Amino acid sequence: MTDQSSPQQPSGGGSSGAGGGTVQHDPIVAAFMAILAEKRFEDIGFAEIARRAGVSLSELRLKHASKIEMLAASMRDVDRAVLDGIDSGLADEPPRERLFDVLMRRLDILAADKAAVKSLRQSATFNPGLALAVNGLATRSMQWMLTAADITATGPKGMVRAQGLALLFASVLRTWLHDDDPGQARTLAALDRALSSGQRWAGLLDDLCRIPEAACSARRAFSRRRQDDRGKESAAA
Repeated sequence: MTDQSSPQQPSGGGSSGAGGGTVQHDPIVAAFMAILAEKRFEDIGFAEIARRAGVSLSELRLKHASKIEMLAASMRDVDRAVLDGIDSGLADEPPRERLFDVLMRRLDILAADKAAVKSLRQSATFNPGLALAVNGLATRSMQWMLTAADITATGPKGMVRAQGLALLFASVLRTWLHDDDPGQARTLAALDRALSSGQRWAGLLDDLCRIPEAACSARRAFSRRRQDDRGKESAAA
């Protein structure tokens, strides 16, 4: 049973990633991520988070009303750490290389919460509602990762790109979670393969984004043909 009189404080609310990047969580989010590393998402209670963070339940409720909000705050913190570390020297590199650097930086920063990420993925596998919520948060984060790589991430086309990148990144996470090599050779190879595949279907995604406009043009052309046919029929009569 947890000793309620001596809450276990998170160490400063910040964590250092393997690549030197640092993510700063507030005490509540840091406590939530620490507990998530130890147990399943669905088994974490608010009272336990409050005790670990050293805050009252009323303060917990005021700052973060749900575990999904805490998860969202954690992902925003990671986004901010990645954006703070953008390498301006990559500005002249091809988009693929810029994106590779951004995503590897994200993995480096996530390294401090690797056990929590693994736990979350396991819970999401058996909880469709959680999986849907995580996907929404991941897609939003990927919009920022695309922006960090100077790739358009706005509008319908940007949303398609962000969703595709979220799925791509999730596939790389599977390798990363089991890659204990300090040099992350398997992860580097997995990300390289995923981005190569992404390049192959990027043109298809662009075409899909143009489908609504093409469909409207086709409908207009069809309408004009119908009107011409009706005009000819009236003249013949």
